[in-house]
Amino acid sequence: MASSPPRPGCPGAVPQPGVPPRPDGALRHAHWWQRPWVRYGALVALLALSGLVILALVREQTGTEGFLVGLGLAVLPVPLLLAAFRWLDRVEPGPWQNLLFSFAWGACAAALMAIVANSFATQWIATATADPSSADTLGATVIAPVVEETVKAAAVLLVFLFRRRDFTGLLDGVVIAGVTATGFAFTENILYLGTAFGTDRLTGDSGLASVTAATFFVRIVMSPFAHPLFTVLTGIGFGISALCAQRQRVRRVLLPLCGLLLAMGMHALWNGSSALGDHGFFVVYLVFMVPAFGVLTWLVVWTRQRELRTVRAELPAYAVAGWLRPMEPFALGSMRARRVARRYARRHGGRAAARAVAQYEAYATSLAFLRHRGRLGRAGPDFTVRERELLGELWHRREAARPALDHAARATAPPVPAAFAPWPAYGGHGPYGGHVPHGFQGAQGMRGSHGYGPPPQAHPYSAYPPNPYRS
Repeated sequence: MASSPPRPGCPGAVPQPGVPPRPDGALRHAHWWQRPWVRYGALVALLALSGLVILALVREQTGTEGFLVGLGLAVLPVPLLLAAFRWLDRVEPGPWQNLLFSFAWGACAAALMAIVANSFATQWIATATADPSSADTLGATVIAPVVEETVKAAAVLLVFLFRRRDFTGLLDGVVIAGVTATGFAFTENILYLGTAFGTDRLTGDSGLASVTAATFFVRIVMSPFAHPLFTVLTGIGFGISALCAQRQRVRRVLLPLCGLLLAMGMHALWNGSSALGDHGFFVVYLVFMVPAFGVLTWLVVWTRQRELRTVRAELPAYAVAGWLRPMEPFALGSMRARRVARRYARRHGGRAAARAVAQYEAYATSLAFLRHRGRLGRAGPDFTVRERELLGELWHRREAARPALDHAARATAPPVPAAFAPWPAYGGHGPYGGHVPHGFQGAQGMRGSHGYGPPPQAHPYSAYPPNPYRS
C-alpha cells in the first residue's frame, strides 16, 4: 500500500476533502428474510424467549425468595466486570449493540442451552453407569466445560461472522468473549446462590457459617473473573484470527479452535479442583488461576497500548494528505488527550459536540487500524471502499472535532526543552541569535516559555475564539 492516500483521479483514489463519497452501486432488492429488521426481530425474539424460559427454570429450582436473594447477590460483580471490558474497548469502541447482544446471549441463550445439555448428559451418564455420584463428577469436570464454553463461543462466532467490520483485533475478541461470559456467570450465580439460600432455609443455618455465605465468598469474592477468564481464551483465538490475511484460511480456522480447547481445559481444571482434596481448590486457584489472570491482564493492557502506538504511527499519512490536522495523530493516540477533547467539546458545545468528537475518535482509530492491516497485506478486498467511508465520516464531523482535538493536543503535549548549541551564534541575542531552530516549533513549542519555542500567539491554531462552537 502507498505511504499516503492515492491521489484524486487515480484508481482507488479517495474523495477530495469536502466531497462526500459516492455509492458504488445500487443495492439489489433483498428478500424479506434478508432484511435487517427481520433478522434483528428474530434475534430479539429468540433471546427474549430464552430469557423467559431460563427465568422460569431458575425460579422453579430456587423458589421466589431464593431467586430474589440470588439475583441481588449475583448482580454485584456485573458492573465492575462490564466497566473493565468497556475500558479495554475505549481505544476503538465497538457498537453498544454488539455488547448488549453478547451479554444477553450469555445470560439467556447460552445459560439455557447449558442447563438443558448438562442435565440431559448427567442423567444419561447416571442411568448408563448406575452411579449418580460419579455421574455428577464426570458431568462437572468433562461435560460442563465442553458444553458451556461451546455455547459461549457461539456468541463470539456470530459477531465474528456477521459484524466483521467491528471485529478487527485481539481486544475485540477479548471484549466480546468477556461480556458474554459475564452474562453467563450472572445467570449461573443466581442459580447457585438461590439454591444455597434454599438449603440454608431447610437447615436453619445463617450468618458466616451458612452455605449462602460460603457460595458468595467463592463465586463472587474470590472468582468473579472465572468464566470471563475461560472464555477470553476463545476470544483471543478469534482476535488473532481476525488479524490473519485472507489467504491464511487454515490458520484462521485453527486459532479459534485452539482458543476454545484451552478454555475448555482451564474450565475443566477449575471444576475438577474440588475433587483434589480439601485444599485442591485453593491450590488450583493460587497456582493456576491467579497467574493466568495476571498474564492475560498484562497481555490485554499491552495490546491496548500497542493499538495507541499504531494510531500515532498510521494517521500522519492522512495529515500530510490534508484529511487531518498535523496535531491530530498525537491527540488521537493518547487516551488522556481524547478525554480532554471530549470534555472540552461538552463544555463548549454540549452533548452533541461531545458525541461528535467521540465518533470522530472512533472512526479515526478504525482508519488507522485499516491502514495498518493494508500495509501488512491483511486488508480485505473492500479496503478502498472502507477507507473512503471512514474518511467521509471524519470529514462530516471535522467542524466539531478539530477545535477540541487542537485544544487537547496543546493541553497534553509534553514540553521539550531546546538544546543549546556549543558554538557561539551570530546575528542576535541568545544561543541561536534570535532564530528558533527547525524542529522546536510545533506540538512541543506551544507553551511559549523560555526555551520552549515560539510564544502561543505564533501558533497557527491560536486564532480560535474562546468558544469555537459559537458562530
